[in-house]
Amino acid sequence: MTRRGHELSSPTSRESGSTATAGRIRIVCVDDHRVVREGIAAVLERQRDMAVVGAGATGLQAIELYRAHRPDVLVMDLQMPVMGGLEAIEAIRAEAPDARIVVLTMYHGDEDIYRAVAAGAATYLLKEAILDDLPRVVREVHGGRAQLPPDVERILASRASMEVLTSREVEVLDLIAQGLSNKDIASALGIALETAKVHVKNILFKLGVTDRTAAVTTAIKRGILHVS
Repeated sequence: MTRRGHELSSPTSRESGSTATAGRIRIVCVDDHRVVREGIAAVLERQRDMAVVGAGATGLQAIELYRAHRPDVLVMDLQMPVMGGLEAIEAIRAEAPDARIVVLTMYHGDEDIYRAVAAGAATYLLKEAILDDLPRVVREVHGGRAQLPPDVERILASRASMEVLTSREVEVLDLIAQGLSNKDIASALGIALETAKVHVKNILFKLGVTDRTAAVTTAIKRGILHVS
């Protein structure tokens, strides 16, 4: 089945039978890159105690697949079309507070990690660790023993010492990234020019930079902003 131009895979007849998956960890994989998605499924399907029962390419499909299959573990990316991973995690956890979700992504930014964990992800795994760590992490999450990997813990710990941008400052930063001047930012947000200047000054201070270009670069690196 195809929805909104993206593949939505259902389990094969072999996978869908209750006998075939009995005693195995039932997993749904969601990633907008087909090669990555199929690679994740291949790694997991090689495990005798695991069965991939569905796969999709968007956050919206993650919700649909979770509702359809109620998997033991959902493995998903963060940055996807139609609906992102964070929104999908929040929606799924609102319906199923016991949902066990592994974020598997290439994004190392402290803000990405913080938001994913705050939204309800059980753990956060970087894609370079897929072959060595993913099966073990899936077993740990399924068994209720999820822990953040040491490298992810270090990134989160470093965030604790950083200044946090307000939601308004993130809005202003996004407009800076679009190339808007202070005057244009004030007009876009319906605020006074002086207020816009104060926001920009605060953003530079909190990010520890001295100019707008460096602010955008730092924000992208930390996961505060994303480039499409």
